[in-house]
Amino acid sequence: MGKQFRVLCPMDTRKLLLIMGVSFAVVLVAQYVELPYVNFFSSLFSSTTTKGSVLAGVSSFSSEMVVNTTLIFDLNSTDANAAHETTANSTEITNLVNRTDNEVNSTGKDKNSSADFVGVSDNSRIHNESASDKVVQLNQNFTQVNLTGSDNGSATQNGGEPQRAFFVNNFTKDNNSSVDKHMAEPPREEEKSGLLQNFNSSTQNISSVNFEPEDVKSSDNGSKTQKGGEPQRSSLVDNLMKDNKSTVDKHIVESLREAEKSGLLQNVDSAMHNNSSVSRGPEVKKSSEVSTPAVISIYEMNNLLLQSRASQLLMRPRWSSAVDQELLYAKSQIENAPILKNDPRLYAPLYKNVSMFKRSYELMEQRLKVYIYREGSRPVFHQPVLKGIYASEGWFMRLLESNKHFVTRNPKKAHLFYLPFSSRMLEETLYVPNSHSHKNLIAYLKNYLDMIVTKYPFWNRTGGADHFLVACHDWAPSETKNIMVNCIRALCNADVKEGFRFEKDVSLPETYVRTPKNLLRDLGGKPLSKRPFLAFYAGSMHGYVRPIILKYWLNKDSDMKIFGRLGNSKGKMNYVRYMQSSKYCLCPKGYEVNSPRVVEAIFFECVPVIISDNFVPPFFEVLNWESFAVFVLEKDIPNLKNILLSIPRKKYLHMQMRVKKVQEHFLWHANPVQYDVFHMILHSIWYKRVFR
Repeated sequence: MGKQFRVLCPMDTRKLLLIMGVSFAVVLVAQYVELPYVNFFSSLFSSTTTKGSVLAGVSSFSSEMVVNTTLIFDLNSTDANAAHETTANSTEITNLVNRTDNEVNSTGKDKNSSADFVGVSDNSRIHNESASDKVVQLNQNFTQVNLTGSDNGSATQNGGEPQRAFFVNNFTKDNNSSVDKHMAEPPREEEKSGLLQNFNSSTQNISSVNFEPEDVKSSDNGSKTQKGGEPQRSSLVDNLMKDNKSTVDKHIVESLREAEKSGLLQNVDSAMHNNSSVSRGPEVKKSSEVSTPAVISIYEMNNLLLQSRASQLLMRPRWSSAVDQELLYAKSQIENAPILKNDPRLYAPLYKNVSMFKRSYELMEQRLKVYIYREGSRPVFHQPVLKGIYASEGWFMRLLESNKHFVTRNPKKAHLFYLPFSSRMLEETLYVPNSHSHKNLIAYLKNYLDMIVTKYPFWNRTGGADHFLVACHDWAPSETKNIMVNCIRALCNADVKEGFRFEKDVSLPETYVRTPKNLLRDLGGKPLSKRPFLAFYAGSMHGYVRPIILKYWLNKDSDMKIFGRLGNSKGKMNYVRYMQSSKYCLCPKGYEVNSPRVVEAIFFECVPVIISDNFVPPFFEVLNWESFAVFVLEKDIPNLKNILLSIPRKKYLHMQMRVKKVQEHFLWHANPVQYDVFHMILHSIWYKRVFR
């Protein structure tokens, strides 16, 4: 019996092993058939999961993407000029991604995807606004922010912060019906390992590609060219004298020659010629960083403003305060403001979103409290300058310090903290003539700030994000960009290329106050029937733009009243009368992007023509400037008259009417009134604080 049992056991064991082996083979075959895109054996016997197939799948993954091309706007739709259409053709963007994909495949180097995207821009010959549309929208669709729409275009979670989502989650969410599982899964594994981060960042870099502006069209007054197409190099002053032998004022000639000697006018014609419409492709720096555009148009500024809102994270204080909840409540109220229809006071086409503006203004009047630091010695602190071109900062200081409605003596109740210094008095008091150095001015402000930080806890609570300054001097941006980098800065010199940040900075209107005791002297202008001149400009030759205007238009056309400095001769037309008698008033930049002529034109009911590349106009987060002003690129000065004549009469009448309506926002009053310039400045600062 025992012997038979020993014989049967080996037979049963062999059968059992055979059955197990066959079953295991069947399982292997079945899984191999079901998973053709994965190396099953390596995943089975290796201790770590391989991702070789993922790298191979990135290219096909990106080439078959269907991206969402809708850019969310929070603009008011009541006027055609108040919003821009931003929905792009998804097919064009997909083709752009496909071309990029082919370049990646041809080089075989995924890590060079950033350079490949530059190559796409180099070959696509995209120009002006159409180029910025595609670039911005590509950038929007590859960002990590998952925008959730609301009535006012905000993208927030319940806590107020923008929702964050993985690249693959956004992709699969938007394309549930058309994406195969094997297309989504490998990139998801890729994402976990960090391999897709470079891919995302390379697509975002497209937004900084430099698309060069169009060439200046030739005109009768244009520069002559040689056979090779290069402009002849000659002195700008010599050309001006040659064209205007008997009429050029001696003062103008001296100013031009002095500017030319200092290098301001060197190669002006060459610089203008280099702004060619021929697509040379973006230049890549040696550090492999793509340069930003030399000129940012007003349309692109609107996009930057919207992007700053969409991508901005709420500032988190180091410890909580009751005012934080008040600000969150205000933010929610503004974003969900009821739609206004035919408001009797506010004319909707003047604003980006009149509903949000009115609700924000109402909340400011009801809730805003400002604490003013009493520290600081005169004349730099607490001594406002009320006359001249820097008077904006002075009048704001005076009116706020005497205000009992907004100012609180209890800093724990304050939403904002005011640093009450005058950038004008800082320069006048401390600057050493001909030193060409601002170091002592910066050190003075730093010492003051150190004292405030040491004495009070409020700066440290937010890192200065709830502190603000109001400064109109040209040097203010450079003096404050480091030591007060996190503050809300209201600046007259609002230059995108000099560190102006849309998410926190405010463009301060530069107002030239001639008579502080009569702030509204000469207000208004003549009716249209008594405005015989097409355009007017007069002023000193500051900077490089104004001499170019004189070169092309001084004594060249009876409709274009272009001068250097105007005297005050009795019986002759003076500066104010020319502004009141012209349809358009030119507002070119001086040494910096800002000019008091912008506010002067509105004051005298003349449509402003802003000729200052990269200038952010005042109250930009609220006002729809394109509805009542004309923006001309510096390179288009030779074609200035044609640009103005191309504006239909009906459109001009609308613009001039809107200038009259927007005027109230730029007027100073010894006793502030609702919606005047004092309240508008304060509102812009409040608005930036709410959305920080």
